[in-house]
This record gives sequence, structure tokens and C-alpha cells, in this order.
Amino acid sequence: MTRDRPIPTEPGILAFHKHCEEFYPADAVDASIGQQRAWYDALCAEFDAQSPEGLTRQDEAVGGRIPVRRYRPIDITTRTRIFYIHGGGFVIGSLQSHDAICAEIAHAAKAELVSIDYRLAPEHVWPAAFDDCFEVLLWLLADGRPLVVAGDSAGGNLAAGMALKARAKALGGIVGQALIYPGLGGDLASGSYLEMAEAPGLTTADVAYYRDVLKAPPENVFAHPLKAPDLSGLPSAYITSAHFDPLRDDAAVYAQRLIAAGVNVSYRDEPQMIHAWLRARHMSEGARDGFMHLCRGISDLVGTL
Repeated sequence: MTRDRPIPTEPGILAFHKHCEEFYPADAVDASIGQQRAWYDALCAEFDAQSPEGLTRQDEAVGGRIPVRRYRPIDITTRTRIFYIHGGGFVIGSLQSHDAICAEIAHAAKAELVSIDYRLAPEHVWPAAFDDCFEVLLWLLADGRPLVVAGDSAGGNLAAGMALKARAKALGGIVGQALIYPGLGGDLASGSYLEMAEAPGLTTADVAYYRDVLKAPPENVFAHPLKAPDLSGLPSAYITSAHFDPLRDDAAVYAQRLIAAGVNVSYRDEPQMIHAWLRARHMSEGARDGFMHLCRGISDLVGTL
């Protein structure tokens, strides 16, 4: 018995998905790593967007080896910074792949944002990406300014892991976490991993592939935040998921567990969205609305400190 493929009905997101597959085919994970990255770079370039007026960028290297990009909007109103960690299954993605997204978030939140170009698998398996992100996190926290950690997909996983490790190390300074359709280590044989196993944009088989490439220990709570036994004392969160996404329940369950642990959480499931809908924000009504709520949620986390 075959399961019908779950498909949204919003024309904008369907057009977005069709256009994506012209650049990044559904079976991309079967290609070489180099080919996957070339396809993804072309896809990201296709969905590039005009930079907000007055926003500046500055590229640096933390510790002389980890590339970061600093975004400064023209009208910064807070000392709090945003640390943004890009998605891409730990295999693809770069400073450039999420450049326009980072610029628009910084502009909307009126806050400085720093993004990272962490090492990618399979050349660099766990914990290389996590270690890079944590080194940049320490660098950002060193001057005492408040910080919001944020990321999408694999970046959402890393952002959640940063918050957990910072708590374990008794580090202060993280005032919020924004997790955008994050993969948090849920059971691949239950819930949305079954219901949305063949969803457009990301399948459960794709998730299994990325986990296998990363080679993170299955019981490591920093790699699989849903396995953390205690979520109390973590920073306030804005969490958003896509309904047509096998990762949906990771976000929903994590939000529920954070709330139960006494953490302040805002959670939204975007009803017509698929994985990676951030990139559809200029062609899909639902993605535009979701991005507006995301920027508002991050702005609330940033505050005016």
C-alpha cells in the first residue's frame, strides 16, 4: 500500500517548490557532495534579494580560521546581537547562501547580526560544526553584550545545542533562541517523520542521509536536543515549523517540552509551508506571513537591551 504524497495547496509555495527542483533536484542526496553544493549555490543565487538600504556587511575570521559576516542595519536600536547559523543538512550552505535572509532579519530586528561559515560534513563530521559555532558563541559573549542564537534546519539544531551547552557551562548572556524548522533528533519512525515522509522539499530519507553523514553520537544531547532530559533554565524561544515537513514534530515537541519546563515560548506551525520556506518569502503569501512573524518573534527576543 502506497501513501499519498502530502502536498500543500497554496499556489505560491507550489511555484516555489517547482522552481527549486529546477536547480536542486529531489534526488540531490544521491549526487556527489560537490554536485550537491554546486546545485545549492545556484539555487540560493536564484532567490537572492535586494539588500535593505543602509545595511553594511563586514567579513572577519574568528580565531583566524572561522569565517563570520557581521550585518549592521542603519537604525540599530539595541545592544543585543543575533548569532545566525545557516541550514543545509550540515553538508551544504555558506555565508553567501543565507546572506539575504540574514540581512533582512537584521534590518527587521534593528540589531547587529553575525553569521557563521562553519565546517561542513562529510569532510568534517561531528563535532566540527558544533565546535566552530561554540567558539564563535564564546567570542560574541566575551564583551558582555546580550545574544539571541538563531538558525534554520541544521542551523536550528546547532542553535538549540548552543543554548544547551551554554547552560551546561553556566554561561550567561543568551537571552533568546529562534529555531526555524529545526531538526532536533526526533524518532524517524513516528509522527511527522511518517506522515510527511514524502513531503516536497525534504523527505524522511533525506533526514536519515544527513544524520548518517554528520555521524553525531545518537545519545549526545547537544546533537539531538530532544534527548536532553531537562530543559529548564533555557532562554526564551521563538520556534516555527512547516506543516508539510518531516521535521515538524521536532519543533512542536521541543516547544511543548520547553513550555512544560517553564521557558517562555512562542510557537507557530505554518499551515501551508514546506521545508526551507524562508527562501520563498518574496513569492509565497504564507512564507511572507511566516517571515513577518519570525522577524517579529526575533525582535521580541532581542528587545531593547
